[in-house]
Amino acid sequence: MSATHHNDPEVIRQLLSTPARWAVVGLTNNPRRVAPSIAWFLKNELGMEILPVSLTGEAVFGQPGYRRLADIPGKIDVVDCFVNSQKVGEIIDQAIEVGARAIWMQLGVIDHEAARRATLAGLDVVMDTCPKIEYPKLVL
Repeated sequence: MSATHHNDPEVIRQLLSTPARWAVVGLTNNPRRVAPSIAWFLKNELGMEILPVSLTGEAVFGQPGYRRLADIPGKIDVVDCFVNSQKVGEIIDQAIEVGARAIWMQLGVIDHEAARRATLAGLDVVMDTCPKIEYPKLVL
């Protein structure tokens, strides 16, 4: 039996208003994907440091890319997940392992059991929404 996750508006406010290092999993230079535009928004509109993570480890926005969260030097504040729901649990387990502070699962990315594991490990969790959708709600 798993409880349903509810996003905390105060957690969302804190994550989007505090400069932080965001590991964006699934971020590549492919303009047909949504991840680059959201990462650009986080970097250029909200002032976040973006750490690209993808299967290829390609650099994005001039930032070196990484294949796994464990490859990133230094602390990770937020792990932003642009992966399908079936794969996000593995990413969340990596985030717990590296000591990330928060998980952000993008619109359509839902895994209640992984969210529960992250919450039990002390991470803030936002699920099934997008920073670009949530940010205007904060400034109105």
